[in-house]
Amino acid sequence: MTIPHLFWLSFAAIFLVVTAIDIFATTHRHGKAGLKTALFWTSIWVSIALVYGLAIYLWHPQGRDLAPLFIAGYLTEYSLSVDNLFVFIMIFSLMGVQEFQQPKLIKLGILLSIFLRVLFILFGIALITRFHWLLYAFGALLIWTACKMLFAEEGDQVDPKQNLLYRLASRWLPLDPDMNTTRLMTRAQGALRITPLFLVFLVIGSTDVLFAIDSIPAIMGISTDPFVVITSNVFAVLGLVSLFFAIRGVMNLFRFLKHGVSLVLFFIGAKMLAGLHAPTEHFFKTHTWVSLLVIGATLAFSIILSVVIAEEVEHEKQRTGPDSAPDRPE
Repeated sequence: MTIPHLFWLSFAAIFLVVTAIDIFATTHRHGKAGLKTALFWTSIWVSIALVYGLAIYLWHPQGRDLAPLFIAGYLTEYSLSVDNLFVFIMIFSLMGVQEFQQPKLIKLGILLSIFLRVLFILFGIALITRFHWLLYAFGALLIWTACKMLFAEEGDQVDPKQNLLYRLASRWLPLDPDMNTTRLMTRAQGALRITPLFLVFLVIGSTDVLFAIDSIPAIMGISTDPFVVITSNVFAVLGLVSLFFAIRGVMNLFRFLKHGVSLVLFFIGAKMLAGLHAPTEHFFKTHTWVSLLVIGATLAFSIILSVVIAEEVEHEKQRTGPDSAPDRPE
């Protein structure tokens, strides 16, 4: 067995173990995970991904080239995964999903996300192998997506109930109106009925499809190597159950993450289009650490800025709170 085969085997083993632990063995099974516990588990999963990247650098035959690409791909896809979770949180809020119902939906949504990402990426690799010009189309698509994200108004929200799948299912399928169940389907009077939770899952599933489509050009702009593309993508969605509960407690730390992600996507898209210029393409192929540096620095800066702004806002509230109170009548 060759070393690359061992890396694939170890990746499969890590995937199975981490998925089993994150979904079935951690303390957030009923939606009651504390912030510290969720952050603890999240840090473990991120550390495992980084250690895997270090192992690629040290022992893979092409480690010096593949490791920076793996880390760059992981950071990009992880940031997209965080953005995906933000959308999940918004959907749960707008559709009135209760706390005890959320873990099941998150687990199903993440498993579906893993399946869709791998499926779409394999399809994307096959297309690019046959039609290389699609890389430039993907680059243009990324730049368009980045601009759309960057200039979207902060208050913009999409009504989940306007989702096509939601409207079709709620209109044509028999519905059990029980809002307190954790089941997707129930049986009443011998007939199978969908529950409101099933409708929420349809909305989440369609969201997964959109993010899986976004992930194709994003990772292809970093590398088209199947090992890098698949491993970095799957590592980016491992442990997202823990991350979901962590994010709920520290939303202020990600205020500007969407802006950081949009800049990263713009950079990747521009780099893909720059491939039309041979010297530029050669530079990025021979200096793989440049992409890692730009992506890492951009995401780090967006989070640091979020923390600094959040602290300033909190201090301002504490300073002006007592002074801003209205005078009591004598």
